[in-house]
Amino acid sequence: MDALQTAQLAGNAAATTAHEITILGLFWQADAVVKIVMMMLVVASIWCWAIIIEKLMRIRRLNAQADSFEEAFWSGGSLDALYDRIGQTPADPMAATFAAGMREWRHAADRGIGGTMKSSLQQRVERVMAVTIGREMARAERYMTFLASVGSTAPFIGLFGTVWGIMNSFTSIAGSGNTSLAVVAPGIAEALFATAMGLLAAIPAVLSYNKFSTDLGRYADRLDTFSGEFSAILSRHLEERGAA
Repeated sequence: MDALQTAQLAGNAAATTAHEITILGLFWQADAVVKIVMMMLVVASIWCWAIIIEKLMRIRRLNAQADSFEEAFWSGGSLDALYDRIGQTPADPMAATFAAGMREWRHAADRGIGGTMKSSLQQRVERVMAVTIGREMARAERYMTFLASVGSTAPFIGLFGTVWGIMNSFTSIAGSGNTSLAVVAPGIAEALFATAMGLLAAIPAVLSYNKFSTDLGRYADRLDTFSGEFSAILSRHLEERGAA
């Protein structure tokens, strides 16, 4: 009995040594399918963090540029002079919205604003600004779908790797007939590591998606507010021209 126990302990020690319980060890000793799942999750996580960093910098830059433009817009200077300065190369969505509206306004002014054109000019200006806002927001929201997709699917991809790894572990246990913890634990750890990687990819993606959706929604509202204010200014100019 003592010899049998000694042999069993030696076998368990050898099994534990063969399965190194480290991050790299769990990866290299995992099944091929589990490795593919882990690599997919690593790539998705790296891509998510690249998007997160880019969005943080972009949203901060957009707000700073909008502050700078609004300061110039409401400074009391000539709108024509402001358009001449930024109209060809608008640096941010708010400037692009202003440039689109002013471009339509100038085009109508060059042809002469008659009675028929006055009724439709206001609508055309509002329409081109709305189209510009939609195009600029689509550009700002690029890759948001990827964050949402990773946040919703990464846990299930990791769970697939876990289920596959546990199935292989049970198959190995059935083949060897050894159910000791030292033999079972490494295979289970490799399988559960896939789920952990899925959660590590999904949690930042979900949190960042919610934050960026809120920030971009506020920025879109800011653009809509500016568009409405600018449209009111142009409407007032139309009324003054009509009175003159």
